[in-house]
Amino acid sequence: MSTFLLEIGLEEVPAHLVTSSEGQLIERTKKFLTEHRLTVGAVKPYSTPRRLAIQLTDVAAESKSLSEEKRGPSIDRAKDDAGQWTKAALGFARGQGATPEDFETRDGYVWLTKHTEGVPAKDILAKIGDEVVSEMKFSTYMKWANNSFQYVRPIRWLVALLDKEVVDFNVLDVQTGRFTRGHRFLSNEHVEIPAAIEYVQTLKSANVIVDADERKHEISSQLTTIAKEHDWVLALDSDAAQDLLEEVNNIVEWPTAFSGGFDEKYLEIPDEVLITSMREHQRFFFVKNNEGDLLPYFLSVRNGNQEHLDNVIAGNEKVLVARLEDAEFFYKEDQTKSINDYMEKVKKLVFHEKIGTVYEHMQRTGALAKSLAQLLQFNDKQIADVTRVSDIYKFDLMTGMVGEFDELQGVMGEQYAKLFGENDAVATAIKEHYMPTSATGEIAQSDIGAVLAIADKLDAIVTFFAAGLIPSGSNDPYGLRRAATGIVRTLQDKQWHIALEPLLRQFIELQGTVAKVEVAVVLDFILDRVRKLTLDVGIRQDLVMAGINRAGSVDIVYIVDRIKTLATHSEDDNFRDVVEALTRVDRLAVKQVTNDKVNPALFENNAETELYQATDLFKVDYLVGRSEELYQALAKLQKPIARYFEETMVNSENDDVKNNRYAQLNVIHRLINKLGDLEQIVIK
Repeated sequence: MSTFLLEIGLEEVPAHLVTSSEGQLIERTKKFLTEHRLTVGAVKPYSTPRRLAIQLTDVAAESKSLSEEKRGPSIDRAKDDAGQWTKAALGFARGQGATPEDFETRDGYVWLTKHTEGVPAKDILAKIGDEVVSEMKFSTYMKWANNSFQYVRPIRWLVALLDKEVVDFNVLDVQTGRFTRGHRFLSNEHVEIPAAIEYVQTLKSANVIVDADERKHEISSQLTTIAKEHDWVLALDSDAAQDLLEEVNNIVEWPTAFSGGFDEKYLEIPDEVLITSMREHQRFFFVKNNEGDLLPYFLSVRNGNQEHLDNVIAGNEKVLVARLEDAEFFYKEDQTKSINDYMEKVKKLVFHEKIGTVYEHMQRTGALAKSLAQLLQFNDKQIADVTRVSDIYKFDLMTGMVGEFDELQGVMGEQYAKLFGENDAVATAIKEHYMPTSATGEIAQSDIGAVLAIADKLDAIVTFFAAGLIPSGSNDPYGLRRAATGIVRTLQDKQWHIALEPLLRQFIELQGTVAKVEVAVVLDFILDRVRKLTLDVGIRQDLVMAGINRAGSVDIVYIVDRIKTLATHSEDDNFRDVVEALTRVDRLAVKQVTNDKVNPALFENNAETELYQATDLFKVDYLVGRSEELYQALAKLQKPIARYFEETMVNSENDDVKNNRYAQLNVIHRLINKLGDLEQIVIK
């Protein structure tokens, strides 16, 4: 068994693309190996800002040989009346690279056995340049020299080794070899790799830790050691810290951690400002004391060794202080004005040229938020807070601090609102209305903030759709899919049962031209986010589509609940029988839809009576919105339904009896419909 190494040497790749590119290289390589029937023991990826690599261990000497039986035309089509091979037979043989003499006849058909010999591993791996490297896709591309070829960054070298032997191929004018490049500043530029198995150690001797996991562990260890030495608290387990650690890991090849500091006077600035300055702008890790107070120190990582580290620290401190000086100035200057001053400027701020101003967006959001508050039966104090926050929640966009640090939208709104005398509920809602800021981000916790977040996102979706600015493909420049995901997640988190259709219909009618869009289009867009979120947690697509069926009220919480109910019971032993029984009722009921009352006096057999009595036990309103109880009740009808169809002909010659039977089936159909479109379920 052999070891194969592929390394793509690049100019520095943006940090946010390194990990995803490494993942893509893994998937493409695995697919390549499968297609060529080449077995390997393990596929190990490596990455740094300057390289993407993959190492295959226990590579088979050659691909697996393959024997395939191909069925051709039937014998009566393969030969004519004179017993000669027809065009159909000759064409089949030609297509398989054979002749009629190779035919076998059985089961009334002609057959060919096609045998494909194994191909040496080296010959297969020589194709990896064209079929893997050149086929990589990225969100950002560059062209270089006079080439039309595009890649994430220019390719500067290629290494392809099968054990000690170079596997020859090229991408553009870059030919494979055995020479890689070490650390840009700490090592000789060209480094020879003696054998594929020696890749990691060879690069380590050239000051490159090529294993991303090992490099990240080293960074974490160094940072933690420095923090412990100073008795600082360094939190690396939060999502934000992990994101920063990932980014830092993807911009260094030989990490060396260090600490720096800044004047304590800057601690008068809100923590969020200091943390943003350190984390977002400088890629610094902040530290706290054991009481949870922010300290005037930071941790960072250089791409190099300990040499001249004092100069590096001094340079980083200087850059940070310049940021903090700006922050201190804006913080003080912003407080010399009032919320009303800022709102006058907001009135002139464009939301979108096809839609109007931010102030107009706020007014629409306010109307929608108050409607939601009333539906949710908020008390007078809560409605007053919703009204107040709707009037001012974007004021911080016009502050100097947010102008300089746009990541602090909402965060500074909360801080300044409190300084300007607004109550805590209003101030918190200003920050929370942006939440969640990502597919897995934190959701607004306060009721006022959650209502404002939903209303703000709904207005954005409606008005952008009305303006024809609808996401297509992967293109979503205004973050409308993220907004819809936020609506779904917030409703779910709060367990708020809201009928979206009448709410949106009323809102669209009141807003006129700026919101003129079909309600169904908006609802489908939001329901598509429900589909994605439920698929992402591993629920089968057929069950998801069954639960998303929009019969009745579009209540996101209930729709998600019934999808989960179907997914839970899909593993039951009797699930198939239950679904088959219920869908049989569905298929018949829709042939004659009726709301007529069932008349037991017209029943002609015990099965009708039994089904009627079993159904009558639970056809009460409390089951609507309770998917688990509804499923359990409907599941109990499986046997009565089976007996009903064994003994009952629905289409009786007596019209009164027939209509009564359809009325009975429609009662059950309406209950089934509350559980979803069971016809979508694929029975296994």
